[in-house]
Amino acid sequence: MARIILGITGGIAAYKACEVIRLLIGAGHDVQPLPTRGAQRFVAAETFAALARTPALAADPAGLYPHLQRADLLVVAPLTAHTMARIAHGLADDVLTETALAHDGPILVAPAMNTRMWEHPATRANLALLEARGVEVVGPASGELAEGETGVGRMAEPAEIVARAEGALRRPRTLEDLDVVVTAGGTREPIDSIRFIGNRSSGRMGVALANEALRRGARVTLLAANVTAPVPSGVTVVATPTAADLEREALLRAGADVILMAAAVGDYRATTPIDGKRPKDGEVWQVELTPTRDIALALGTQRSPTQVLVAFGAEHGSVGLERKRGMLGDKHVDLVVYNDVGRDDIGFDAADNEVTLVTADGDRLVPLAPKAQIAAAVLDEVERLLGDRR
Repeated sequence: MARIILGITGGIAAYKACEVIRLLIGAGHDVQPLPTRGAQRFVAAETFAALARTPALAADPAGLYPHLQRADLLVVAPLTAHTMARIAHGLADDVLTETALAHDGPILVAPAMNTRMWEHPATRANLALLEARGVEVVGPASGELAEGETGVGRMAEPAEIVARAEGALRRPRTLEDLDVVVTAGGTREPIDSIRFIGNRSSGRMGVALANEALRRGARVTLLAANVTAPVPSGVTVVATPTAADLEREALLRAGADVILMAAAVGDYRATTPIDGKRPKDGEVWQVELTPTRDIALALGTQRSPTQVLVAFGAEHGSVGLERKRGMLGDKHVDLVVYNDVGRDDIGFDAADNEVTLVTADGDRLVPLAPKAQIAAAVLDEVERLLGDRR
């Protein structure tokens, strides 16, 4: 049995928290509901307390410092955009946000809000901050919303939330004592002292992979190529702004147990970058480009038999997928994560992704999901590969 604090915030989905409590209690857990004042506009605190078979927190004379209660897991369902922002920025102006700030165990949140609120850059930034700190996110789902609109923003179903809570409670440290190297972001190849050739990668996928490997107990090094996503504490970060920098640092760590090559490495660099800034003179500027070294191939040719190498590839459609299948043999890697960037809602600098995991055993589609969930699927496959050779 685990002790779980269930935070409930002020959205219409607060009524679904009743079923979350019922399922958690049915699974044998001790649940302490923490409804905000906003939540109690929809469902009375006494209802949550009755379902949890515990006194309402406000009426508990022993609860002088409720935010300092020890718990195995903190769940917030539903999580509104407002409370997400407060937790992300460390504000603690009610019992729930005080609890989130004081809690030193795993946290699972189930966002619920209007689609436009969910897609707002401020919400996406707050979500990235939470994920960088190891907060696990379930949902939101797509469907009909309370105000009659349709889109992404529905709170995940109670059964799914409880299943994820159970998983968070029993998550083993399956990568303990292993060294994991993750490359992330996009390299920038200078053409003069100001300008560069680059790409749109923010590093969010690589950071999600680093975070998930850290959660599983690995020693994680992130080779960060101009990463803009927040990096979780506990990860060793090495700046690798250019392809040459990334190549050097990756080869220095070629003996790692797992290498996840999620960075978008520039395929070409300027043959002779200008020393200083080229003035704007109205003339045609011809820049000769030279191929950069294939880092995945360099690592693959010197790999150890027990090592797992993962390459990432962003291309378009079925033709791109076929090229990624060829990478297994061409670059001597174990897994290729194929990202079809022909769609606008996934890939570079997006919060969600949809990938195909390509191995010698075949292909497996990981459907559209937040990048944290995609990272978990990739690491699950890595663990399977590790198990096959040990």
